[in-house]
Amino acid sequence: MRRPASLFLSLVAAVLAGCAQHAATLAEPKEPKPGEIGSRLPEFSVKDLQGHEISSSELRGKVVLVDFWATWCQPCKKEMPGYQGLINKYASRGLTVIGFKFDTMMDTEDPVSFAKRLGVRYPLAVASDEVKNKFGGIEGLPTTMLYDRHGILREKIIGFEYTDVIGSELKPLL
Repeated sequence: MRRPASLFLSLVAAVLAGCAQHAATLAEPKEPKPGEIGSRLPEFSVKDLQGHEISSSELRGKVVLVDFWATWCQPCKKEMPGYQGLINKYASRGLTVIGFKFDTMMDTEDPVSFAKRLGVRYPLAVASDEVKNKFGGIEGLPTTMLYDRHGILREKIIGFEYTDVIGSELKPLL
């Protein structure tokens, strides 16, 4: 009879140990991967298309909209003027916008002329492979990422979205 009791106690101890180990695993928050909701604005330093330095350190404390775009991307041509409108409206409340140009395909026109024609005046830089990787890789264009004042990614949109939708997502962060 001792054998079954000993076996039973061993089984109970193993189950309890397993439960304790599982509870500890659940208690430890998992850090989101770059580009996932909840991840941090990555550290970067780039030169914009005008030759001015842009770094993530100067974006601290601001709501940051990051837009990945290309001159050959038709939806980008629709979104970018809307983002300029948002910055015109909300810059005084802490919004900043930066656009990263994809260079995987040949530009359909000079990027500076392209931006000027669209009325875009926010900083634009080339999205090097290093920058793309820091943002978790880019799956499609346009890609919009919205970071709060603490540098936490709160919204990520792959593909076209209307400016008023982005604006409604951004207002609570201002």
